[in-house]
Amino acid sequence: MTGRLRSGSASAPTRLAVVGLVAVLGLTACESGGGDPPGEVTPSWSGSASPTPAASGDAKPAAFTGWSDPALVGKPYGSKVQGLLTFRGNPTRTYYGTGPMPRKTPARKWQFPRSGGLCGKSTDEKGTRVWCGTGWTGQPAVFERDGRTWVVFGAYDHKIHFLDAESGERILPDFPTGDIIKGSVTIDPDGFPLVYSGSRDNFYRVIAIDRGRPTELWKLSARAVSPTLWNDDFDGAGLILDDYLFLGGENSQFHIVKLNRKYAADGKVTVKPKLVFNAPGWDAQLLRDVDDRMVSIENSVAVVGNVVYFANSGGLVQGWDISGLKQGRKPKRVFRFWTGDDTDASIAVDETGALYVGSEYERGTARSKQVGQMMKLDPKRRDNPSVWHVDDHARKPAGIWGSPALHKDIAIFDTQGGEVLGVDRADGTVRWRFELPGPTWQSPVVVDDVLVIGDCNGVLHAYDVADTTAAPKPLWKIKLGGCIESTPAVWKGRIYVGTRAGGFHAVAAR
Repeated sequence: MTGRLRSGSASAPTRLAVVGLVAVLGLTACESGGGDPPGEVTPSWSGSASPTPAASGDAKPAAFTGWSDPALVGKPYGSKVQGLLTFRGNPTRTYYGTGPMPRKTPARKWQFPRSGGLCGKSTDEKGTRVWCGTGWTGQPAVFERDGRTWVVFGAYDHKIHFLDAESGERILPDFPTGDIIKGSVTIDPDGFPLVYSGSRDNFYRVIAIDRGRPTELWKLSARAVSPTLWNDDFDGAGLILDDYLFLGGENSQFHIVKLNRKYAADGKVTVKPKLVFNAPGWDAQLLRDVDDRMVSIENSVAVVGNVVYFANSGGLVQGWDISGLKQGRKPKRVFRFWTGDDTDASIAVDETGALYVGSEYERGTARSKQVGQMMKLDPKRRDNPSVWHVDDHARKPAGIWGSPALHKDIAIFDTQGGEVLGVDRADGTVRWRFELPGPTWQSPVVVDDVLVIGDCNGVLHAYDVADTTAAPKPLWKIKLGGCIESTPAVWKGRIYVGTRAGGFHAVAAR
């Protein structure tokens, strides 16, 4: 939900309990029947979109022909653009960058801006305040273009920034929006010079970067669809696959846009987007269960195989089958699971199609106590998708804001209370845990067996996690100043991250 950006430390971390391979009662798993449940809002579908044949690819018997190959879990977002192109790096939200990672205390290479801070006013349910720096999720994109490395991110100064990774100087002028930017940008994975970004000003934009200044080519209003609930921000980082944009919004709707990207006669990139599908991220049963209207989609959608997965602030985890989208067939919901509480963390998907989900503990429902705050779900288990769960509900608020990191045979979560846990991916056993000054809202990052994570005292930490059965070994820490709510980006061993103190930092080996 909006306005939950805090700068102080949280109370002491809770003691967490694990339940492995649980048999959870009352789970609603897969909706395979025709039609909508009673009280459902019908999705909007534009059948006039021109069907696009699926790419044929190589004529190999085992070639993957769907939307997102499960074999690419943990790998880069395609091969056309080198970089960390979206929140958590790829369609399954499981790619964290490249090394070599510093194993000794690094140095700050530059800070942006050199003086002052990235600050702006914004209004939420708590009133109008000044917000500084970058917050949740706030992960920058880092990528190679025209022989240089770019760093692009949105901040609380109501602007998107385009910086040279080596010097920290501007490559292009800032792009202004009408309010703060909480989420993470996405860079076009197919090589088109396009940046995609949301804002609290109620728009999700497509911005060209092949001119003297960043130029808005199109924007989607949160009010372009109906009905909507709760809010009108865009926090999630959209995914672009085969010329389609997949995006959730705080309007509580899931959107699919055909982009129609191409180059004009003058060589400049153009788009002609068309909203081809949208569906409410809620259903009548969810509204009855939560007894409120806080059901916005704040996380970044994930795609594996032919299914799009996302969750919402009402705790509804769902999957939509998009296998027939290019042939003009309407997407269909095929998975439903209720966590019982606000689930803003983006879902990570492993190579088997299992979902790793982090949920908050704010409403304090019986359901959230039953199914836990850290969980593994298997959509193939229709009667009982819950494989295991770990609890964090000894006090309110508690639970998970950051997306888990998949590293070898463990999933790494961090909590509102400041605990960091390594959980066995097979059975849910907590192998290790340690504490940081909370809240820890950013998503853990692991590159070259080095875990990088910040705390709310403004310290960035690194740990050796090569041995997943042993407690992480501290490698170094560096004080950046200001609560680190944003997720760091790692590219070629350099770490880029903003803080709530107002600055954006590049950290690298000395």
